Amino acid sequence: MAEITAEAVRALRERTDLPMMECKKALIEANGDQDLAVKILKEKVKGFKEKSKDRVTSEGRVATLTAPDGSAAVMIELQCESAPVARGEDFTFLCDQLTKQLLNGPGAKTPEELLSQPAPDRPGMTLAELHEEVMNKIRENIVLARVLKVAGPVAGYSHHDGSLGVLFQVSGANGKAEVIRDVAMHIAAMNPTVCLPSELDPAVVAAEKDRLTAEAKASGKPDNIIEKMVGGKMRTFYASEGVLTAQGFAKDDTKTVEKALADAGLTAVTYTRWRLGQPAAM
Repeated sequence: MAEITAEAVRALRERTDLPMMECKKALIEANGDQDLAVKILKEKVKGFKEKSKDRVTSEGRVATLTAPDGSAAVMIELQCESAPVARGEDFTFLCDQLTKQLLNGPGAKTPEELLSQPAPDRPGMTLAELHEEVMNKIRENIVLARVLKVAGPVAGYSHHDGSLGVLFQVSGANGKAEVIRDVAMHIAAMNPTVCLPSELDPAVVAAEKDRLTAEAKASGKPDNIIEKMVGGKMRTFYASEGVLTAQGFAKDDTKTVEKALADAGLTAVTYTRWRLGQPAAM
């Protein structure tokens, strides 16, 4: 039996970032062979992952990252078991690596596809290997629940506690305009039901327009005035129905979201709003 020195244990810990006692046990099992001890620890990581896969993951983070020129943005939901872990350095580093690769790599339609790709700041390591490393170190189940990448002009926003995130897409040439992110923040705070009036139920819209038209005609005013009256009341109706573009802009409620965007030469297209552990909006 090879002597297991403190220096050998420390060296293995530096290679694996795992607890000292686990490193010592692995070295004993490997009779002092560092490479074999690493393999033993990797097998234990897989074993822990299998044992923990059914644990409830009700905490975590929704993280976003936007390209500096607004040409693309990404959003991920990474789940864990406890709030302290979700705030921890290792968990947030994993979030950072996942969003960086999703934004700057070839993209991914599924969590599995993203995890198969390289970890940007860990040469020679995949995101799946980094995921397993963090799981084994933290001793919690960690699940990459969903991933999304969209083309710009776009901006992303994540709430400071990681509980929700938004990607907001527009059309127009000014892809770096600050107002795009401001509207993403508005969406996070105001939780609209749809982006555009055209996304409401057409039957509901038609019924409301007919009602307002009949009401306006009863006033006996000319048709051109009636049209303006109905148009103004329909804008109020859209806002009451939670249409994003018709809502008062949270940063300047003297104008609508639509007007705030128009002032920057932009038009709303769509948004995606994720709250941790809940189905996506839009």
